[in-house]
Amino acid sequence: MDNATTLEAAAPIAISHADPWRTPAWYALWTRSHCEQLVHDQLAAREFDMFLPKIDMWSRRGTLRHLIRVPVFPGYVFLHSAMDRASYIEVRKARGLVSVLGERWDRLATISDGEIDAIRRIVDSRAPALPYPYLREGQKVRITRGPLADVEGILLRTKPSRGLLVVSVNLLRKSVAVYVDCTLAVPA
Repeated sequence: MDNATTLEAAAPIAISHADPWRTPAWYALWTRSHCEQLVHDQLAAREFDMFLPKIDMWSRRGTLRHLIRVPVFPGYVFLHSAMDRASYIEVRKARGLVSVLGERWDRLATISDGEIDAIRRIVDSRAPALPYPYLREGQKVRITRGPLADVEGILLRTKPSRGLLVVSVNLLRKSVAVYVDCTLAVPA
């Protein structure tokens, strides 16, 4: 048997034993207080796919009020990557990072694409949003039209035609809420 035949025979075996953690997934990175942007920028510079959701909030300094962008989930940034040992070590080198959520490097906790997509849609819509206590139970709805079309969450009515759509990240046990027109919501 020559070397070419040996390599061809070995190739299918290597492909069939692909490691499950090498599939790109979303991971939550826990940062030191007020270091979300620092961690995000360092890892983005190393060409990692990062997501730091921010919303507009009013800040008061003395008598002046101005609008600032703050993280939706203080202390956390999100990473989308195929996490092998080398990638994990590279991520851990980031200044301001406390840890990657999970048991150990090959058993990291993942966040569903749907949860990240819903958060991204809320942030991109620039609709007034606010951090909200984590919710699990309630009426699950889907928005039918507008910038939040197809986003699913829990609806809390504040007025007959207006309510809060609460979208949660189950791993972090944190939520974000955005005001929506209740006529655009249908049961999910």
